[in-house]
Amino acid sequence: MIDLYTWKTPNGRKVSIMLEECALPYNTHPIDIGKGEQFTPAFLALCPNGKIPAITDSEGPDGKPIALFESGAILVYLAGKTGRFLPASDRGKYLALQWLMFQMGGVGPMFGQVHHFLRAAKEQVPYAIERYGKEKDRLYGVLDQRLGEAAYLAGEYSIADIATYPWVARYEWHQTELADYPNVKRWFEAIGDRPAVQRGMAVPA
Repeated sequence: MIDLYTWKTPNGRKVSIMLEECALPYNTHPIDIGKGEQFTPAFLALCPNGKIPAITDSEGPDGKPIALFESGAILVYLAGKTGRFLPASDRGKYLALQWLMFQMGGVGPMFGQVHHFLRAAKEQVPYAIERYGKEKDRLYGVLDQRLGEAAYLAGEYSIADIATYPWVARYEWHQTELADYPNVKRWFEAIGDRPAVQRGMAVPA
């Protein structure tokens, strides 16, 4: 059995989507980051970085329990555990990992900064809003170009798409018109129609 420690954020929803897509049974443990629950000793024992999500799996790769943090690492682990959503060929696998790293190093951090300065900052910081807003737009352009070449980021539906979708799902938070990026819009709607994605996006309830 897998235990998922998560909250209602894009990074958390990556893992719940993956668990739903793989039809893996799991228990959900909400970690309310607004109340600082990610800094409790119990959670820090699972995730020293104090950020959701984290998982424990009672049936790890060697048959022993394993605990993991970092959403990208968890997606790679679950893909290896199930043999799903990471292409079988070496070329396809590295393509998917490339786009997963693009999300981890670019889309998540930059979109997150836009969200902070537009929604959470105690005062308006025009320089930050412009800087991160321009980078957000550039990243959308990269996604749109790629998705004009292929139906999904790695050619086939993969953990790269699962990682990126929840961040694009907050396009209104970062003041983006998806119509400006027609290939992203097509991809976003196709993924959003998947029942497992819909279930994963609702976790935790």
